[in-house]
Amino acid sequence: MSEANTHSLPPLSLDGRRILVTGAARGLGLAFTEYLAQAGAQIAMVDVLGRELDQQATRLRSAGLRVDAFLADLRDPDSCLRCAHDAVRALGGLDGLVNNASITHSGGRLAEELDVALWDSVMEVNVRGTWLMTTACLPALRVSGRGSIVNIASDTALWGAPKLLAYVASKGALISMSRSLARELGADNITVNTIAPGLTRVEATDYVPAARHELYRNQRAIAREQVPADLCGTVAFCLSDLSRFMTGQLLAVNGGMVMH
Repeated sequence: MSEANTHSLPPLSLDGRRILVTGAARGLGLAFTEYLAQAGAQIAMVDVLGRELDQQATRLRSAGLRVDAFLADLRDPDSCLRCAHDAVRALGGLDGLVNNASITHSGGRLAEELDVALWDSVMEVNVRGTWLMTTACLPALRVSGRGSIVNIASDTALWGAPKLLAYVASKGALISMSRSLARELGADNITVNTIAPGLTRVEATDYVPAARHELYRNQRAIAREQVPADLCGTVAFCLSDLSRFMTGQLLAVNGGMVMH
């Protein structure tokens, strides 16, 4: 490959990046926050769990990482707008958004056993809330000139996990929504990509039956448990300059359980 094709290719770095992460008080969102901050980014940690959010933000700041904490309820449009405004003001702008927050405890029921309230709550947070936070952040992402949106879906939407219909449907919607947004926002130089994790060992998956964990281990090409660290590098890549010409794509990070 000629020098003309490679001389401007940057190393993977998030120095100076200002990134908002939802669902950042625990689980994957907390893992993303810590890793991205260690890579040089300044992070706005967003969650509805105020006590846990403050505790983790204090811990990360004591380790020398640049993080700020902001409460937000993704069910409330005004809360999303206030959060985005306050985060952008604190960070001095916004270059990246990781839409990670979601309701996960909706499994164990067949389709006809789901109640309307549960269905609506899952869709309200996982789909509508992602849309609300995204649109609240768009003005700042446009100003950045190198905005990146990373939506965290699930590989359950790729293989059709049973007894998890509301969650699977919400994550399938998120995948499709990301593609539409990528088309709309390309002219603003904003990339929109989706990551579909496999079943990952975090607090939110403690309720998942052992048989489902075993199914994943047995079906993976890399036959072991998935942990949050398995996803952090992919998230960082999608937020970095190395992925500036990649948009509208779905990356299945699941050890080969689903090969997309």
